[in-house]
Amino acid sequence: MGGQSSSTQTQQSQTAPWEASQPMLRSILGQLNAGLSNAGLTGAESSALDTLQSNAARGNPYAGQVDAYAKSLLGGGGADGQAANLRENLGAFRSQVMPYASGSMIANNPALAAQLAQIQTDVANSVNGQFAAAGRDFSGANQMAYGRGVAAAQAPVIAAQYNQDVTNQINAANALYNAGNTTAGTLSGLQQNYLANQGQGVTATQSALVAQNYGANATLAAEAQRRGIPVQALGLLANIGVPIAGLGKQSSDTTTGTQQMSGVDQFSKLAGGIGSLFSGFTKSDMRLKEDISQVGALFDGTPVYGYRYKGAPAYHIGLMAQDVEKSAPHAVIEIGGYKAVDYRAATEASRRMGETDAASA
Repeated sequence: MGGQSSSTQTQQSQTAPWEASQPMLRSILGQLNAGLSNAGLTGAESSALDTLQSNAARGNPYAGQVDAYAKSLLGGGGADGQAANLRENLGAFRSQVMPYASGSMIANNPALAAQLAQIQTDVANSVNGQFAAAGRDFSGANQMAYGRGVAAAQAPVIAAQYNQDVTNQINAANALYNAGNTTAGTLSGLQQNYLANQGQGVTATQSALVAQNYGANATLAAEAQRRGIPVQALGLLANIGVPIAGLGKQSSDTTTGTQQMSGVDQFSKLAGGIGSLFSGFTKSDMRLKEDISQVGALFDGTPVYGYRYKGAPAYHIGLMAQDVEKSAPHAVIEIGGYKAVDYRAATEASRRMGETDAASA
């Protein structure tokens, strides 16, 4: 299915050896020419870039807060703010408990003195009353009985109070020891938090710098887009249009002849001219091939063939578009009347089946 043209020329002219494809090519080039006037920024793009630039001019609204946060962390973040209170509380506790812990409160209980005085009064009333009734008050026996009674009554009270005072001393000493350890541990923890906050502050300074430079960086990014979008649009149009424009040729001499082009060559020219539209596709139409023989199959059963393109000596191995069209029609397109295959899409199912078999092996 080759293209053919014949022309006689006496001046420079444009030849068109592929008449059948000319309407399509003219249509594409016409759309590209129209696109050249639209290669600049669209209204929506311009508006979006203006918004970005306006926001950039205002800067990062949180830059001050980020800076304050970083400075606070570098100063410890207030982790040791309660250290003075902890030390003060430990000092107050120590001053209150120390008399008991030192033993100075043993036998120095004001309540004990009053209790002992009451015992003396009670014993005196009892003993002296008995001796007075017998007419022997103030006698030596009276005094002796009074002394023994007081000693007998006060002894257990004094012993119990002494034991209690010693117990209080031991408890107070333990309380002081525990309070000291607790305060020291708490202060140590606060110091560790202080150092950890400083470390986070070092990291936060980077965020603070980014926040301070936000406006300038955002402006640069917006301007890069403002410059780049038209260039990208023109580049895309050039990639499509230049190969198509090269399909014709100029001649300035008088020629008469016939130009014959094979279907393979015609397909290649057309695919090259609009390659940027169909990147990834390979000519695989059975009508372009000869000496075809099946040499195997993919995991999904799609046949694999050995073949040569018509008029070419090289031998290839691959798929036929007509087979792929049955199992993966999305992987086949038509260019200039011939079928082309996207091999990646055509073999996707087979690759998955192969990976499954490999995993289960």
